[in-house]
Amino acid sequence: MKLVVLTGAGMSTESGIATFRGTDGLWEGHRVEDVATPEAWHRDRALVLEFYNQRRRNVLEALPNEGHTGLARMESEYHVQIITQNVDDLHERAGSGRVLHLHGEIRKARSTVNPKLIIDIEGWLLSEGDLCPLGSQLRPHIVWFGEEVPAMEQAVPLVADCDVFVVIGTGLQVYPAASLTRYAPLGIPKFLIDPGDFSDLGLRDFQHLRTGASQGVAQLIAILGN
Repeated sequence: MKLVVLTGAGMSTESGIATFRGTDGLWEGHRVEDVATPEAWHRDRALVLEFYNQRRRNVLEALPNEGHTGLARMESEYHVQIITQNVDDLHERAGSGRVLHLHGEIRKARSTVNPKLIIDIEGWLLSEGDLCPLGSQLRPHIVWFGEEVPAMEQAVPLVADCDVFVVIGTGLQVYPAASLTRYAPLGIPKFLIDPGDFSDLGLRDFQHLRTGASQGVAQLIAILGN
């Protein structure tokens, strides 16, 4: 049985990873426009690098929570494909073997002249003057606002071919990722794990488990086991 699991920021909050935008419209005290757009990179490269250095350090200090490890354990019973909006590597560190990152990976950098040239970052620092093999400045391997999401080309057929579709920890407000719910086949079991209220989204064919990621994954495992 093929399970496709779409995860968002709520998947990692129990691990101490801050959600991408707070109720005040800020991301860790910064306007998103100042740290997560191509314009921000060209305007103040040092600020953008420092912002992601701090996010990277936070990720390195964090540990997978029981939601992450629960999904990893499910691979012994099911074919589990994770599609994540998160840029941390907690799914991988928990043991999940099939993880597709829609919005990039914070522990990687890429060339500013060839976006396909991607390298791992040792530690948490990426600094001005760190160059790719082609001689250009390295930037965080993050999909910023206003940029295309190339991994959607892989994500859509994965969702369209699944037997069970699960959404965990995302408000389904960020596109194009949120549009993946439209591609899940009709009639298959669909689950939404999140404590929020989604009544205005019309997700009538989803079973809503209104809880956090760890408890929700445990409930999911029990439901599927029955």
